[in-house]
Amino acid sequence: MGEVILTMKGIDKSFPGVHALDHVDLEVRRGEVHALMGENGAGKSTLMKVLTGIYTKDSGTITFEGKEVEFHNTREAQEAGIVIVHQELNMLGHLTVAQNIFIGREFKKGIAIDDKKMNEEAAKLFRRLNIDIDPTETMSNLTVGKQQMCEIAKAISHEAKVIVFDEPSAALTEAEIDELFKIIRDLREQQLGIIYISHRMDEIKVITDRVTVMRDGTYVGTLITSQCTKNDIINMMVGRVIYEDPKTKSMVPEGAPVVLRVENLNAGKMVQNVSFQLHKGEILGFSGLMGAGRTETARAIFGADPKQSGDIYVNGEKVVINSPEDAVKHGIGYLSEDRKRFGIVVQKTIAENTTLATLKEFLNGIFINKKKENQVAQQYVDSLATKTPGVDQLVVNLSGGNQQKVVIAKWLARNSDILIFDEPTRGIDVGAKNEIYKLMNRLASEGKAIIMISSEMTEILRMSDRIVVMCEGKITGELDIAEATQEKIMNLATREIS
Repeated sequence: MGEVILTMKGIDKSFPGVHALDHVDLEVRRGEVHALMGENGAGKSTLMKVLTGIYTKDSGTITFEGKEVEFHNTREAQEAGIVIVHQELNMLGHLTVAQNIFIGREFKKGIAIDDKKMNEEAAKLFRRLNIDIDPTETMSNLTVGKQQMCEIAKAISHEAKVIVFDEPSAALTEAEIDELFKIIRDLREQQLGIIYISHRMDEIKVITDRVTVMRDGTYVGTLITSQCTKNDIINMMVGRVIYEDPKTKSMVPEGAPVVLRVENLNAGKMVQNVSFQLHKGEILGFSGLMGAGRTETARAIFGADPKQSGDIYVNGEKVVINSPEDAVKHGIGYLSEDRKRFGIVVQKTIAENTTLATLKEFLNGIFINKKKENQVAQQYVDSLATKTPGVDQLVVNLSGGNQQKVVIAKWLARNSDILIFDEPTRGIDVGAKNEIYKLMNRLASEGKAIIMISSEMTEILRMSDRIVVMCEGKITGELDIAEATQEKIMNLATREIS
């Protein structure tokens, strides 16, 4: 690692009712990949927003390349050489790759945009990054992984000296993550300073040089990655020991009734002849590689997407589910993998979100009984241990883990007996994951039946009583947790059935 390129010292930032950053320190060197870790709500994103001028700090100093700086917007930060590659991609699908990279900074020939020049410059960037992407390709035609590479090229085009990667691997396949890591290593060789935010503990050990840990808006400490263990980092993040042992036997009581039976479900190419059963008090894990058809199966069951054929039985009775409203009537709740699009309304309060699925129960004529709504919401804030100043807090101001708890509260308020959890801990840190796991186990012990879709093998093995594996839209096998191993699951996940 080279000389220090960026120092943030004693950074303090408060919002109404929240002390988001309490004298936080961060130091980044040239030629370093520096992990920034902490639970959701620890202040990582706020710190990066202060760095790049989205927020103004209340106190503290930022020193970049030996000079004290304060950016008032992201453009100023970019012009200085500090760029963020966001988890949520900011590309325009209808434009070409080159047009996206240089949007707002187009090359001109007279008054006309010089697409040829932009294509040439984009090609140079891709050569520098050893990426094979056609600059003239329409952005929407690229995989998520390739779009991520374009975001990185865009960052480099700003002559970046420090790049912040915010959860860059969240939506990538294993092969795409390998490609990402190659690029990051190349950038490190070119003496860039890299800040890497991720909740994936295994990635931190593979790709980073140092780790700075935050907790509750404060600086906890910095470790050299090669000299610390995964548990060292976790203990600093959460201040407690978290155990990640896999489940060794099913917790479902013998003779538990079948609450959901799906027979020969078909819904396009991704759901072909799917049949399975779900028992009361069971956590049924759905495993498979990206594109296996797990989410499509869940959406077809819930009525969010049309199905072509197949039967669904709830508590032994055949039911017709043509819409989410039908599913909710039959006691089925669905926690989408994209909670911000389908699970919550982020600009509404916790109380308003909690009662979304049960609003009729809170109506006095045309008016909502706010007192009753707040009381019910508070019950779930207490029982789910949601971190918030109050139920009138806007959901947009909550961390990812606490947003997920609001979605769960919505379906518990509806008293759904069958819950579909689609990637329940995606983008959530290790401490919040543990809380979601405890909550799911508690719900199962109380008799709720849960389908859990997860791409994390450790999560599948830790939580499931039984595992259904899918590949190319078909179920390729089923395993009791007592016999399940990573190898068996992967064999089934890659076994196509003709």
